[in-house]
Amino acid sequence: MKRTPPSAVVAFLSLLFGLAPAPAISQDAARVTRLVPSVDRVVVALGAQVPFTVSAVDASGSTVDAPIRVVGPRNSIRVGDGFVEGLAQGEFEIVATLVVSAGSGTAPISARIPVIVEWPAIDAVEILAEHSALFVGTTTPHVVRARHADGSHRPDPTVAWNSSDPSVARVDAFGNVTGIEPGRTAITASFEGVSTSLSYDVVPLPEISLELDGGPTEARTGDVIHFRAVVRDASGTVRDDIPVNWSHAYTATEGMLGTAATGQINDLGTYVADVQGIHTVTATAGTVSARHSFHAKPRDVVQELEVVGQGSEDWYRTTDLWAFEGLDGRDYVVTGSKVSGGYAFFYDVTNPAAPVKYDSIQVDARTVNDVKASPDGRYAVLSREGATNRRNGLVIVDLAVPSEPRVATVYEEGITGGVHNMFADDDYLYALSDGDKYVIIDMTDIYAPRYVSEYNHPDSRIHDVWVANGLAFSSEWGTGVVVVDVGNGRWGGSPDNPVFITNYPTPSGATHAAFPYYSEATGKTYLFLGDEIMNRQGLAWAGYPRSMGSYADQYDPETGVGGIPLVTRGYIQIIDFTDPENPSMVARYEVPEFGTHNMWVEDDILYQAYYEGGVRMVDVSGELMGNLYTQGREIAVFKSASPAGYTPNATMVWGVQPFKGHVFFADTNSGLWAVKMLPRGRPVS
Repeated sequence: MKRTPPSAVVAFLSLLFGLAPAPAISQDAARVTRLVPSVDRVVVALGAQVPFTVSAVDASGSTVDAPIRVVGPRNSIRVGDGFVEGLAQGEFEIVATLVVSAGSGTAPISARIPVIVEWPAIDAVEILAEHSALFVGTTTPHVVRARHADGSHRPDPTVAWNSSDPSVARVDAFGNVTGIEPGRTAITASFEGVSTSLSYDVVPLPEISLELDGGPTEARTGDVIHFRAVVRDASGTVRDDIPVNWSHAYTATEGMLGTAATGQINDLGTYVADVQGIHTVTATAGTVSARHSFHAKPRDVVQELEVVGQGSEDWYRTTDLWAFEGLDGRDYVVTGSKVSGGYAFFYDVTNPAAPVKYDSIQVDARTVNDVKASPDGRYAVLSREGATNRRNGLVIVDLAVPSEPRVATVYEEGITGGVHNMFADDDYLYALSDGDKYVIIDMTDIYAPRYVSEYNHPDSRIHDVWVANGLAFSSEWGTGVVVVDVGNGRWGGSPDNPVFITNYPTPSGATHAAFPYYSEATGKTYLFLGDEIMNRQGLAWAGYPRSMGSYADQYDPETGVGGIPLVTRGYIQIIDFTDPENPSMVARYEVPEFGTHNMWVEDDILYQAYYEGGVRMVDVSGELMGNLYTQGREIAVFKSASPAGYTPNATMVWGVQPFKGHVFFADTNSGLWAVKMLPRGRPVS
């Protein structure tokens, strides 16, 4: 395929996006001296809207009819026509800018308006206790759920606790209640003016014994161990009503001094060791206790990795990729591109050591962010953002002859606002629409695709959708992951009738991608949820210095000057989704100073595109708990970089997919890569 010169791309983009010199600034806009917001500071409750406008005025204070661009952080506030809506709690900023004609030589006037998004008022407070009885000398924990009027919960409320009679039972600042002597007392929790109470009859603790079951003598770091505390009274009866408190201790072995977290234990006695050494778990009930020690060995899962092949690129930024077997039995990869004039590229990777870029398709778009191929290999689909006519949609590609891909249909119904991501099944395609919803399209006939239905979660912005076992998992930023029955049937859903099941918000409020995975060894289903946070604000290292906050020092492919890469943060949050109606967070994979992007999980391995952190392979075998990064579960890490890349010598891995024994991934700065993990314990000749 003939390469398009960068200068030609720049010229094309100038025409495509109206970057050519425009007429001089209009007379009305030239009169503007300042921008005046309707309020000096916006205060809005989370999920609510308040009126807000910005006016342009001249030197006399008269309003001028001139175009103004008003924007704010998309995941935190929504600036609409005459209003501001709070999407995330915190302090933010709206920037209003007078729109001037390109090439006018006039600096645009701007104004900055602070925004405070407050939590809604608390409607009710609920105390949750692990045990209904309280015995002298025992301690039982309590937690509080503070609920807003719309049913949502306030995360981590700072609760004031009180006992009506501290001589009977005491409560600490964290809701742990300890019985002191027989009697009756009430425990009260208060938060933001709303209170609730729970009464106890404190009774004497009977004579008891305590045994600890389930402890091994040896385990690996990252292995989840289930201890069981058995409490019996003098008659030998097991007493499940007597609370047990858990703790753990650690003895460092040689070379392990100075460790941070050594392990984690929950209130059910489930423990995971993060580092090698001798770990001791203790269970306590009243005045009796039992303990068990074991040695945690290194997990020892590291494998060597070799580079097999590369499809190097230096004149555009590579976006996502999809590997598939064509109807001709050969292997292919399709990739997208960012700000290249709407190109998607097709590679023959039958020989991964020598990827061959054999064709391209250019569509009317600024960016082809996402690419997919159907499992049956009939079609590929290319997303479109930034079309010249502002009717974005997507492009369906006929792969009947994979070596000669051709456009079958340009589909726009319901998705003209821009398609950022998609999921392709054999018969149905799930396509995002303007970050607001996803549309389900019947793909039985790719030359006549048919709109079927759509799902739009209330008051939520969507980034991605993944479908497995008839369930659609959409990643919706602060809303978290939203799960919808689109054909599973257990909740009555189908492609024609999507039915909401549940949603699970994550602490970061930046849920960007979701991947469901069934673990055969444990019988559990895990959801891997990835953040995307394109900054490091508020952290000790906030990123590379910018020139007065501009992008002037970014790499310029025309001049070869610059080259400071982007910086990110965020991590993978792992949810136990075995019971879809009761999901719970159990683990994470967090690499300091890098941020996650797309992922894939297969055969007990997490393949993670970790932006500047490279492509990373992580052991997710067995039950998961704690931080997989600190448990020695990383199998291999590869940081791609090319001196001839779009941004030279800078790693920025976008997407990854294991395929037929190789790992293909796209680096936005250097193109397509193929790597392979080498088997362990190779014989020495």
